[in-house]
Amino acid sequence: MKKNILLIGGSHGIGLSLANILQADHSVYVASRTKDSLDENVTYIPFDVMSDDFNTADLPDKLHGFAYCPGSINLKPFKMMSMETFEEDMRLNFFGLVKIVKEIMPRMIDGASMVFFSTVAVGTGMPFHTSVAAAKGAIEGFAKSLAAEYAPKLRVNVIAPSLVDTPLADRLLNNDKKREKMAERHPLKRVGEAADIGQIAAFLLSDNSTWMTGQIVGVDGGMSTLNVN
Repeated sequence: MKKNILLIGGSHGIGLSLANILQADHSVYVASRTKDSLDENVTYIPFDVMSDDFNTADLPDKLHGFAYCPGSINLKPFKMMSMETFEEDMRLNFFGLVKIVKEIMPRMIDGASMVFFSTVAVGTGMPFHTSVAAAKGAIEGFAKSLAAEYAPKLRVNVIAPSLVDTPLADRLLNNDKKREKMAERHPLKRVGEAADIGQIAAFLLSDNSTWMTGQIVGVDGGMSTLNVN
């Protein structure tokens, strides 16, 4: 029997990569604003986490896995960061996640897995990241508490990437000079690809990771732990 996996935000970037990896062997449900490049085998549910209530009627009665993919990259000096930006980042990254988890928790079966996304900037202080690091830091704390509360029924893990080449990061990678500069910041001398993160997320959703919960998994080209420059 195929496992039922729900992805919130799966039509671009990391979410799309994850959907493509999973769709061959799982029943994948993607709730996102647009359908775009989603495979025809994926069940698409129109949904905007910032404005819509989530209708669980479109989901199967049992869910084996869940990943919340929406994110933001608002990088500015703190003095230029408005309260509205902080509030929007929290709504998109954290409160939207909590809202969905509350709705779907009754459908998560014993042994199910949840995967959330943070950023390397939570564990490694970086200038101009105050808003996104605050929102993603909330996710990390929430995930560890949720993992403790629901063990052993449910596993909850978080992936903390560095910069990944997705539409969300286009402003930071839109010419060769920027791309080269960003690559040089990482010990592995390249920025991440969506598949780098998608593969780890698929692993955490699979039975190959059944002894992992409450973990923050750094997938960051070595940035969080190595200093080779």
